[in-house]
Amino acid sequence: MIIHLVDGTYELFRHFYGLRRFNKGQDKPLGAANGVLHTVLELIEQGATHLGVATDHVIESFRNELWPGYKTGDGIEPALWAQFHPLEQALKAMGVATWPMVELEADDALASAAHLAARDERVQKVCIWTPDKDLAQCVREDRIVQMDRKSKQMRNAQGVQEKFGVPPALIPDFLALVGDAADGYPGLEGIGKVSAARLLNKHGPIEAFPAGSLGERYELALLFKRLATLRTDAPLFDSVDALEWRGPTPEFATYAEQSGDARLLDRVRKAAAKLGSGK
Repeated sequence: MIIHLVDGTYELFRHFYGLRRFNKGQDKPLGAANGVLHTVLELIEQGATHLGVATDHVIESFRNELWPGYKTGDGIEPALWAQFHPLEQALKAMGVATWPMVELEADDALASAAHLAARDERVQKVCIWTPDKDLAQCVREDRIVQMDRKSKQMRNAQGVQEKFGVPPALIPDFLALVGDAADGYPGLEGIGKVSAARLLNKHGPIEAFPAGSLGERYELALLFKRLATLRTDAPLFDSVDALEWRGPTPEFATYAEQSGDARLLDRVRKAAAKLGSGK
C-alpha cells in the first residue's frame, strides 16, 4: 500500500492566497478549507486508499520556548485563521485521519506518521505532500518521498541531495547553518547554502565539526539544529489500518450544506460509491 500524508496547514494557506487572486479580497468564510477538502478528494479519486492530514491546531509549539523569534500566529489574517478549526472538523467528518497539533507542529506529525508507517512491511511507499524543506529530512531512499505539488516533483533521497547539496539526514544541520526565515531563525551569519553543504559533506553533522570551527556560534548552531529537527515520536496511530479511507461520516452532509460549496457532497459520495463498488 501507499501512504499519503498531507500538510493541511500549508494547503490551507495555499488555497487561501490562491483564491485571493480571484475574489478581490471578498473571502468566503470556508473557501480555503473547502479547497483543502477538494485537494484531499483528488488524491482519493486518483487511487489513494490510506491517508492522513496534519494541521497546526495552534501555531505555537515547544520551539517557541527555545527561541524567542520562532514563528507564531501573529500576522495571520483573521479570515484565514477562522478556517483552521473548521477544516479539522470537516476532514474528520469526511472520514480522513486528522492530526491537529498543539505542543508539536504539523511538520512533527508528518514526520511521526512517516516514521510509523514505514515500519509496516505492507507499506511500499510513503508520500509526504508538502514543499516544506523541513520535511526533506524524513526522506528515505525511494521508500519515503516528498511530493512538491507546486513544482510537480517527487523528491527521493537523490532528489534531496541534488536540491540542497546534502543527504536527508543532514537537512537539520543544513537548516541550522543557513537558517529558515519561514520558521523565524536566522542561521549563522556568513554561512550560505554552498558553504554549508561543503562543510557538512566534509565533516558530517555539526557535532562532528572540528573543535573551534564555529567559535562561539557552536551552541547557537546546535540550538538551531534542535529547532530544525522534526519529532518522530508523536503517537498518532497504532496501525496504518487507521489511515484507510472508508467514506464520510453522516456529519459531513451537514458541513457540506453549510460550506457554500455544492460540489463537495456530490464528489465525496461518488468517491465513496466507487470505494463500495470495489472499482
